[in-house]
Amino acid sequence: MRKKIAFLVAAEGIERVELTEPWRALKDAGHDPVLLSPGTGEVQTFDHLTPSVKFPVDRPVADASVDDFDALVLPGGVANPDALRQDEESVTFVHDFVGSGKPVAAICHAPWTLVEADVLRGKTVTSWPSLQTDLRNAGATWVDQEVVTDGNLIFSRNPDDLPAFTKTLLAAIG
Repeated sequence: MRKKIAFLVAAEGIERVELTEPWRALKDAGHDPVLLSPGTGEVQTFDHLTPSVKFPVDRPVADASVDDFDALVLPGGVANPDALRQDEESVTFVHDFVGSGKPVAAICHAPWTLVEADVLRGKTVTSWPSLQTDLRNAGATWVDQEVVTDGNLIFSRNPDDLPAFTKTLLAAIG
């Protein structure tokens, strides 16, 4: 059964491979990924700190509803989640998505947006190591594992974990 998967990103600072690898795996499995962003037009991905490919936004997050999607993917990159956590509509969308019980997958620095959405209390998580203090201060337990699942939340640390991250995401959406 085809599922519609939201990918929420800011205008720039997205780690390219953390967007493209899960996107490709979902497409290959017959699902429909949709790129959401606070704005319209294109978003700029990066290969670490070097600008990479631009991708067109399918829909502004303000025009999206949790009911329209079966899962949410939050790619990392340092600037991407830092910008998203400052966008009220993005934070509300993430908060409501977590509350829906549908799968939410966050990799690398992406859990920053979940911190802002205040949905990590009592959860076990992983991320890029520099986020440990922020995640603990948000009430989560941080562990150093390639993939962590807690309820409907899926976490991985970095691009090296993408095979496990993607496999876990695909299993969660069925």
